[in-house]
Amino acid sequence: MDVFVTGVAGFIGFHLSQRLLAEGHRVSGMDNLNPYYDPALKRDRLALLTPHHGFSFTELDLADRAGMEQVFAQNQFDVVVHLAAQAGVRYSIDNPHAYVDSNLTGFLHILEGCRHSAVGHLVFASSSSVYGANVKMPFSVHDNVDHPISLYAATKKANELMAHTYAALYGIPCTGLRFFTVYGPWGRPDMALFKFTSAILEGRPIDIYNHGDMQRDFTYIDDIVEGVYRVMGLVPGPDPDWSGSDPDPGVSFAPYRIFNIGGSHPVGLMHFIEVLERALGRQAAKNMLPLQPGDVKATCADALDLEEAVGFRPLVPVETGIERFVEWYRSYYRV
Repeated sequence: MDVFVTGVAGFIGFHLSQRLLAEGHRVSGMDNLNPYYDPALKRDRLALLTPHHGFSFTELDLADRAGMEQVFAQNQFDVVVHLAAQAGVRYSIDNPHAYVDSNLTGFLHILEGCRHSAVGHLVFASSSSVYGANVKMPFSVHDNVDHPISLYAATKKANELMAHTYAALYGIPCTGLRFFTVYGPWGRPDMALFKFTSAILEGRPIDIYNHGDMQRDFTYIDDIVEGVYRVMGLVPGPDPDWSGSDPDPGVSFAPYRIFNIGGSHPVGLMHFIEVLERALGRQAAKNMLPLQPGDVKATCADALDLEEAVGFRPLVPVETGIERFVEWYRSYYRV
């Protein structure tokens, strides 16, 4: 396949592209290499992809309408995997315009590109954050998600609505993937595991929100990639059982589908830290803080739909995943 991967220098985009190239697919990657976190890490990921036959890269911002139109005009993609976005819940509190430019305007450019170049399947990243104020767990794609509590979450919910509109109007097959707290080697420096590891090794205290009373459905990167890869080959069609009198948010009369990708085994934050301390062989100094605006206390994915559709659900436990991350971190930073 010819696959267009946006956010190719990002955490998930890099790992997915490695998998696609190893399987013999051609990958056209795009990223703006912005400084939200250290661009050197992004460039080092790119450096591992560049030697592969079948890989090409364009440095471009999603919000660049003319540039995006040119990319789609010059290529014919079988599948678009849209992973680029302005990430981060807390960052969206202070920098809302970045989220509108990238996650709304940029996503419109993706949809328009797919529309005008007859892309066979658009797979796009949503987020577990769309569940917002929901407390019924595990979180199901068949639940209503109309109460986001951060602008980041609102933009991801908007992406799902925009994609559904294009699926309904133009017949573009669209699949949205709600990722649950992704972690692993080459991860993002703004995520908890990376920040905790860095601080502990440097002897700095770690910030623990809601005084440690939090749970997350941590999902290892290889499980995320496996889920994305399998979903790419599952082009959605209209659900003949969908009814407007009792609308199911997870499916549609249009060629549109939503899946959770999460392990369905939430881990307490304090246990997560204990596992990391054992892997590092050091104790963390802990700075207990209240719950932050936009944060939720717990997440847990109902991944049954994913398992039934593609025969896979995430399996890697945090003990294994954290150990692999620490090995990578020590090697990469020569600690």
